[in-house]
Amino acid sequence: MNYIHCFVYLFGLTLVQCFSRNHTNNWAVLVDTSRFWFNYRHVANVLSIYRSVKRLGIPDSQIVLMIADDMACNPRNPRPATVFNNADQHINVYGDDVEVDYRGYEVTVENFVRLLTGRLHPGTPRSKQLLTDEGSNVLIYLTGHGGDGFLKFQDSEEITSQEMADALQQMWQKQRYNEIFFMIDTCQAASMYERFYSPNILAVGSSLVGEDSLSHHVDPAIGVYIIDRYTYYALYFLENVNPQSNRTLGEFLKVCPKSVCISTVGVRRDLFRRNPDKVPITDFFGSIRPVEIIEELPIVPAFTKLEMVPKQPQKPKKYVYVEPLVNFNKMNK
Repeated sequence: MNYIHCFVYLFGLTLVQCFSRNHTNNWAVLVDTSRFWFNYRHVANVLSIYRSVKRLGIPDSQIVLMIADDMACNPRNPRPATVFNNADQHINVYGDDVEVDYRGYEVTVENFVRLLTGRLHPGTPRSKQLLTDEGSNVLIYLTGHGGDGFLKFQDSEEITSQEMADALQQMWQKQRYNEIFFMIDTCQAASMYERFYSPNILAVGSSLVGEDSLSHHVDPAIGVYIIDRYTYYALYFLENVNPQSNRTLGEFLKVCPKSVCISTVGVRRDLFRRNPDKVPITDFFGSIRPVEIIEELPIVPAFTKLEMVPKQPQKPKKYVYVEPLVNFNKMNK
């Protein structure tokens, strides 16, 4: 494997990670495929992951957020301009700096597939593009309502597991990723990654085929469930991770055992070339700052004496005289 992971002290102050050339940047695609007030928990799910990846260093310019965005200002919301993922209102995941890239009825299967494959219409704004390359690690997080082999988009259409697999294959063929961590929190979530056949993909789903993915708790003030169980425990784990953390992806895959999740979390790792227990969680949820170590640095004096600088021979100046106010009438005679 051409992968190097190390820690370097920069000027004795800053701890940074250095990677080999084949992993150079991190991106996140976060999608809530549902809408309407009773699906409040799905918005809280995706905004919780959004908050975590931003806190760990992935900038908004490398996050594509797709949500209906109909909760914060919903007339039923007793706390306008907020979305909480806990009944105790500890964290307002809507915050002051949420940048929604695809909003409302822009959250469609077509736009999602076009985003992944790069087949966007000319003139598409940069914020609506996934500008990944062969060095990109991509986190794809999906939440909403699913079934055996499909995921619903806003109760009007659906994407099948085969379409999802083919979109990822197009990404691989077009060199649009290095590795993908695919997360999905829906009912029968595992069915969405069963047909994957592209390399370097690690997938996790909140429930196996035939199982429902369950909600965690209700907020009495708004009268609906406000977060799903799997994402709740995933967020609990991520809240205890910092950019310099040595927590691994293998630990993250165990965040929601059946005793608390009730559904069975499924994991598919046969397409992933690395051992998740040795992959830092920040390889997908954090920022990456490539560092090149220079062993021999040439020393150049800051000041050089004038006599040490060889004088360059001056080139003769060439002038061309152009007579002003030329009378072109006389020149023609």
